[in-house]
Amino acid sequence: VVMSVGPSVLLLATSLRLNVDILSETSSIFFMPTLRNYETALCDVLWYTPAHVGYCDPTFGRALGNSLIIALISTGLPLVIGCMAAYAIVRFRFFGRDTVSLTTLLMRMVPPAVLLVPVFGIWTFQFCFGDECAAGTLWGIILIYVAMNLPFVIWILQSFIVQVPRSLEEAARVDGAGPFQVFFKVVLPLIKPGLAAAAIFTFRIAWNEYLLASALSDRNTKTVPILIVNNMSEFNVEWGVIMATGMLLAIPPIIFTLLASRQIITGMTAGAVKG
Repeated sequence: VVMSVGPSVLLLATSLRLNVDILSETSSIFFMPTLRNYETALCDVLWYTPAHVGYCDPTFGRALGNSLIIALISTGLPLVIGCMAAYAIVRFRFFGRDTVSLTTLLMRMVPPAVLLVPVFGIWTFQFCFGDECAAGTLWGIILIYVAMNLPFVIWILQSFIVQVPRSLEEAARVDGAGPFQVFFKVVLPLIKPGLAAAAIFTFRIAWNEYLLASALSDRNTKTVPILIVNNMSEFNVEWGVIMATGMLLAIPPIIFTLLASRQIITGMTAGAVKG
């Protein structure tokens, strides 16, 4: 509990201190909390101008929007494609099925750092449509995230689809249901816990990813993790603003996890045949 909650408490406590108090040698656990760091981080989205902010850097709102767009699309597309691919691998018999299943797992084991140089070169010089290349665009970042998350989604959903009894699908076919009706009305409700678990992991991966985003983004497509690093320089480190931005960065994944976790519980009893 201490190892998991301790850093979050320290992050919150530091975000409520001024930079002078953070660097003070007499700093203690007792201090006067302030919201100045949050006002500095959110100055471009607040309805008022904080008095202590001399220059408002209008990047957090744009970075937050970019992170939400990238994370949501990079979660939704792998789920849609991955659940169909996993069902095909589990239920259909075709040549090389086991090889495809193993390959999806091996692809997920490749560290992102290995892909950095080749992806940057391809996205910058070769993967272009007219005058616009994939590097420096939201769709370029989304594409690489989808490619990274898709093997994981396929791998995790296979274990859930295997547990769905074939008798339920056969009963639905006897009642006149087509292949798509069997998948969407029988199989999909039963694997909701797997979809929720895959959604939580893929959203957090896309939301927190820094390495590839820092190489493929420009000033208009930066995400929040990149923005946190930009608050550090060789002359000054705004620890309070960094911690406040880190707390704001943690809020969307927490909300998404709470919403998706409900499906893990409700999906355990959904889709059963009514007697």
